Amino acid sequence: MHSYLEALRERVVVFDGATGTNIQMRELTADDFGGPSLEGCNEVLVETRPDVIADLHRSFLDVGVDVVETDTFGAFSVVLAEYGLQHKAYDLNVAAARIAKEVASGYGGWVAGSIGPGTKFPSLGQIRFTEVRDSYEEQARGLIEGGVDFFIIETVYDLLQAKAAMIACRRAMAAAGKELPIQVQVTMELTGRMLPGTEIGAALTALDAMRPDVIGLNCATGPQEMSEHLRYLSQRARVPLSCLPNAGLPSVVDGKMHYDLTPEALADYHARFVTEFGVSAVGGCCGTTPEHLRHVVERVRDLTPALRNPDWEPGVASMYSHVPYDQSPSFLVVGERTNANGSKRF
Repeated sequence: MHSYLEALRERVVVFDGATGTNIQMRELTADDFGGPSLEGCNEVLVETRPDVIADLHRSFLDVGVDVVETDTFGAFSVVLAEYGLQHKAYDLNVAAARIAKEVASGYGGWVAGSIGPGTKFPSLGQIRFTEVRDSYEEQARGLIEGGVDFFIIETVYDLLQAKAAMIACRRAMAAAGKELPIQVQVTMELTGRMLPGTEIGAALTALDAMRPDVIGLNCATGPQEMSEHLRYLSQRARVPLSCLPNAGLPSVVDGKMHYDLTPEALADYHARFVTEFGVSAVGGCCGTTPEHLRHVVERVRDLTPALRNPDWEPGVASMYSHVPYDQSPSFLVVGERTNANGSKRF
């Protein structure tokens, strides 16, 4: 079987859909999670209800997806500590990867080791960079031991967090003597920027320097709101592109979260992204069901991603914006502003 990156160069690769919202639809009880204090910690289900997680993977593979993601979005010690489970981080990642690998092997599919953003901003000083990096490294070691085919660092809202995760994955790979691809996906809000105010150009500049194998978007919005960000990446990014949107924007129906985008509409958007922007990895995030992905598989399977000729623009980036290395008509001054009112040290 071709490697994941080889496949991306030849055809469209389809990822699975949502983990969290599909687990919620199964109406599990506190006992399924191991008690009331652990309810809502989806990552512990690989230990308490591995059959549920295996069945979730199977439900997507049955409709023809190529990739399933491990149930490890928050399975690193920084997040698990909120449930008193930080000591189980490594073992939960090993278990999650093995469950996904065992199911996927029967379909010839790949397993992506899911690494989420956590709940603390290193850029805002809520957690030290080294602390989040070391926590991610433990997670990555577990995912490698469990047999994932590549890493997917997703729902990135803080560029420092993404850098910490990428460094952690490479440290874990070096320790294990293995080389796996790294896919990184940022999350753009309805404001058109990431949560701290980062524009897509700044995200691409900062992350390209870290040499990801695939770059893309996921979560927060539906495909319609992602279109212009994908257009930018299509024109600038030097690596393959991915897009895993929500099933539209959420609303509340009868007291429950509801996503309005139909399976047919999601498939139509992805077909456009493939043929217009050259996106080669597609799938779903919050609210996307096996039925959504069945339509996506049927719609994109025979499509060829548009040929891209990216115009890479060398430059630097702050947390907010990209600045090109433009030296015409004069020289470019690179410096740092200091807000005298914002720092007692200053």
